[in-house]
Amino acid sequence: MKTFFRTGSKSKLGKIVAMDRFDSGRSLSPIRQAEAYWTALLDGNGVPMRSQIDPRGLENILEYTFILERIAPGLARFRLAGSHLNKLAGMEVRGMPLTAFFDPEARKTATNALEQVFANPAIAEWDMVSSGAFGRARMQARMLLLPLKSDLGDVSRVMGVMVSDGAIGATPRRFSIQDTRIKPVSEVQAPAKPKLEVTEGFAEGFAEGKAEFKRPKGHLRLVASRDD
Repeated sequence: MKTFFRTGSKSKLGKIVAMDRFDSGRSLSPIRQAEAYWTALLDGNGVPMRSQIDPRGLENILEYTFILERIAPGLARFRLAGSHLNKLAGMEVRGMPLTAFFDPEARKTATNALEQVFANPAIAEWDMVSSGAFGRARMQARMLLLPLKSDLGDVSRVMGVMVSDGAIGATPRRFSIQDTRIKPVSEVQAPAKPKLEVTEGFAEGFAEGKAEFKRPKGHLRLVASRDD
């Protein structure tokens, strides 16, 4: 089932787009897969730990996935990044700030949203566009930021996913932010834990009765003897 939303103030008024697809129709399933994986880790302790992230659970979307480390209010750098991000940047992005992917005028919006991810904590999702120029076409992208706790228990890590639609062309690619959606972690429903309920009389009726053991007749029996 598709989910729809109205675009932000920079978009045409009243335009409706699907949250699970780009304009071209390409699926945004890596975004939704990462969100579902992260949500499954929620428990009574709130935000999941960085140490809980197992790459095997994300193996089919690793190229789009990254981990950020908070280095100052509103600032974070890449600790790990998938190959898709390296291709968009035209270089290895590990150690670079997240803002390297944004146009100068979009960086304030990015840092404000990023600080909410860490401080609230919250989930942030951006619709982004890289404008066309010589050697490259206009490109749409989507980025999701999911907060994580470090081993010290502070919310200073982020698991993120970035997907784009279209030929990359000349690099580096930098993006403007067309729409921002932020949801506090407190509003995210943790998946219900399955409970085993036994209907009265069910266990007794389902269990097999104990058969009476009878020694078979007419069979040889082994008798041990000891010589004096």
